[in-house]
This record gives sequence, structure tokens and C-alpha cells, in this order.
Amino acid sequence: MKRTYKDAISALNTLQSNFASIEAFKKLGPNVNRNELSILEVYEYTRRLGYSPKDFNRLNIIHITGTKGKGSTCAFTESILKQYQADGLIKKIGLFTSPHLKSVRERIRINGAPITELKFTKYFFEVWDKLSSTTSSPHEFPTLQPCETVKPMYFKYLTILSFHVFMQEGVDSAIYEVGVGGEYDSTNIIDKPTVTGISSLGIDHTFMLGNTIESIAWNKTGIFKSGCPAIVSDQLEFPSSIEVIKSRAQEKNVSSLEIISQQDVLPEGVPLGLAGEFQKQNAALAVKVAEAHLKKLGAPDSDLPKYNDQGIIEELPEKFTEGLANVDWDGRCQIIQNKPGYEKINWYIDGAHTLESINVSSKWFKDEQAKKATACSKNLRILLFNQQSRENADALLTRLYENTSTGDSEFRFDHVIFTTNITWSDGKYNSDLISLNNSQELIDKLVIQKGLAQTWADLDAKNKNNSRKHIFHDIETGVNFIKSLSTSNDHINSEVDVFVCGSLHLVGGFLVVLDNERD
Repeated sequence: MKRTYKDAISALNTLQSNFASIEAFKKLGPNVNRNELSILEVYEYTRRLGYSPKDFNRLNIIHITGTKGKGSTCAFTESILKQYQADGLIKKIGLFTSPHLKSVRERIRINGAPITELKFTKYFFEVWDKLSSTTSSPHEFPTLQPCETVKPMYFKYLTILSFHVFMQEGVDSAIYEVGVGGEYDSTNIIDKPTVTGISSLGIDHTFMLGNTIESIAWNKTGIFKSGCPAIVSDQLEFPSSIEVIKSRAQEKNVSSLEIISQQDVLPEGVPLGLAGEFQKQNAALAVKVAEAHLKKLGAPDSDLPKYNDQGIIEELPEKFTEGLANVDWDGRCQIIQNKPGYEKINWYIDGAHTLESINVSSKWFKDEQAKKATACSKNLRILLFNQQSRENADALLTRLYENTSTGDSEFRFDHVIFTTNITWSDGKYNSDLISLNNSQELIDKLVIQKGLAQTWADLDAKNKNNSRKHIFHDIETGVNFIKSLSTSNDHINSEVDVFVCGSLHLVGGFLVVLDNERD
């Protein structure tokens, strides 16, 4: 029987940790370290595929974690390394990230592009069949006894799949973005990375990582490895995390620890391909990570950054500046204008979903609006928002409101739209976007959307604002409503500025709708 890409995606979707499973996990109690059991499962499933962690050392892996900016840091790093392929130092670059926006294949990239549907299908079923024909010994792996006959969960399966893909495809430089935390993350079976990196830390995933910056820093530093260099962005928002980072670096016996500042790494005026002032910090981390990696591969000093006597980078090689300028990372401070069918609409898109990322994302949006100042003073301003899965959705929306809709009335929204992450108005998702991690009842009854609308209404009342609030069942209906506003007689002579944020899942579905890419 022929197996298609859709067959692979259908099988993959059966591995999602659905809402009921998540709720059951939360009830296991404090004495069950599910995180520790989870990482052991990755080792075991990898063994059943015929690999040991040491086998992956030939991938020359860069391992990056953080709370905000880790994905952008990976993208900057990948773009820099691509500049070194022409001279043969690197042949194939692999990148594993999460989540995806439009297609699950985005999570597993080679040389900057998602693997093809044909290759995804081939390698997916190689892993599927191998795990179907092997078992775990309950004597050797007693903690895995309940998992003998089942496949890994969604993210874990994709992590294992990525290792298999990169090994089979002959990747010789791989970049791995941690999913959640670090210590117990599915990616943390890496034995000897060329370098580890940590971007800005913040409070997120508290159920798994703890609710203090110290416990979060402890988890993130779990990717440090003995004898390997560690590079960490200066933690300006949470300086108390630095002591934990230093202590863990010593405990993990890293070869060196660098805590870097943007000013010491990124020369003034270096152009970046990702918008937002905050991206300079991510670019600086990428520069240092790429430098450490290239040194490990034997790059000549002439191809590496030049330092002054104070240890500050004063000149970046052209390959570095080209990489920083040409990076492409959709859904992160992305602007889409003059889209056919939406000619009068300017879309400002960012998947911000933590308090820290909401801060930088909303600042970016306000800065972009300020650049247009008088020219856009009559533009209609619209917010398209959803956050379906985080328990602090109200806090995220409140922070966004405080950053954009208090003080200067120039930045207040005329319309605020709350949708679910359902892609189409017929109630269907694209198969790559199906999520079973949320309560279907809450989605069907628009419980979260109604709550968010009430939160905004309360904030409006407190601040004497009057945004018009709308709740829609799906993303397509929300986008069509925005289009109808842009073509109405009331706004015939003005443009529409739309800020889309709150979740990468929302952004992914939104981009699919905008491009009309139905399954």
C-alpha cells in the first residue's frame, strides 16, 4: 500500500498529547518526576532505532535554549553558517525548531529549507516501522514498561525523527532549538555539542519548570555539557539568574562560560534581517555561537570576528554580516504589505506568547507605527489575538493593552478581534495545524475568547477607551471581517494596520488563510 505525506501527518497527529492526557499528567502529583521519565524514553526510543547519543556527535550540534529569542537565535546562526558552505567548511546544515507555522516540515530543515514531503514521508515511516517492530525490555528499562507498545508523543517523535533525517542526509552541522526548558527536554540527549547557548530568560511553562527565575534558569542550563563551551545572553531582565547559570556551569564542568552583552559583540550599524530592536541581542548571541562552532570546525582566524584589546568585537567578517542581513524567519516581527486581495491592509505579525515577548513585540509594533506618524494617523488599527493554551492568557492580553492602549491615544485600537486557532470557517484545520492539546469544549463554546473580550472591555472602561470588540469562531472569518472593514465606504481613503499576535499557532493559521493554502 502506498504511503503518502497525508498518511504520515495523520499518523503523526495520533501522537499528540491530547487535552485529557495533559490533565491526567497534571494530577500525577509532586512525587512523580514525569520529566525525568520522559528524557529516559528518548534515549530508549533512539536505541530502538539503532543509534546511541554518541553517534550524533558527527552532526556537530549547536544546542540553544532560552525563554524568548531562541528561535530567532537559531535562525541567525543558521544564516551565518550558510555563508561558509561555498568554501566547503560545511556541506549540509540541519535545523530543528518548534513549533511550526504552516507545515510540520518546517521543524526539520536542511540548508535553510523544510525537507520535502517525499523525504518527510520516507523517513517518518522508517522511524514508525522500526518502533513498531521493536520493544523495550521491562527489566532493563522498568520506567518504560507502560510505553512498550506505544509511540513517542508528538514533539518527542519529531525530535527522534530529526536525528534520523540528519544522520541519513549526511548533515555535518546541526542546530537544535530546545522545546521546553533544557534539563529534561527531548533534545537533551545530545552528548558533545560544539557549543551551547542560552537567550533571554523569563517566566514561562511554570508547571514544568517552576515559577521562579532560579528554577527556570536551573532547567535551561541543563543543556550545558562537560568540556563544551557555553554562551549566555546578558540577563538584563532577571539578573538574579546569573548566579544560577554560573553555578550550573561549574557543576556541569563546561570548558568555558561567556555571558555576553550586545554592545560588546555587535558593531554599531550592522543590518539585521529580522525587525525589532530586541533582535540585536539574539543576533549577538548567534555571532558568538557561530564563532565557537566555526572554530571547532577549524575555520581560519581570517574568517572569524576581529577583537580589540578590550575583548570587544570591532569588525565582523563579511560572511557574518551577510548571514545576519539575509536571515528569514516568518512570524517573528514580520510585515506583509500589498498582498493581492488585501492591498490596503498592512499586517504586523508576531507570535509573541510570553510576558517578555509581548513586551518586545508590542514595542516593535508601536515603533513601526511611530515611523509612519502623520501618514497613518487616520489608519484603522486592529488587533487580532488568541492564546488558547496558556493559563496566563489574560495576563498576556493585559500586558499588551498596557503597552499599546494607555497613554498616547495615537496607538489605541479601533477594533479588537478574538478568534480560536481553527483555520477555516467550515470548522476544519489544515492537517498540519490540528492541535489536540486544548479542550474542545472550551473551543466550541468560545470560553477563552469571551473571557479575553471581557478583559479588554474592563481595561477599556478603566482607561476610558472604546475599542469595538469581536469574537469569531475561526481565523478565516476574522480575516474576512478585517478585509470587509478595509473596503467599506468609511475607510475608502485610508489603510488598515493589523497587529496579529498572542500565539505562533494563531500566526501559522493566519498565514495559511492569507495565502489560501487549504489542504
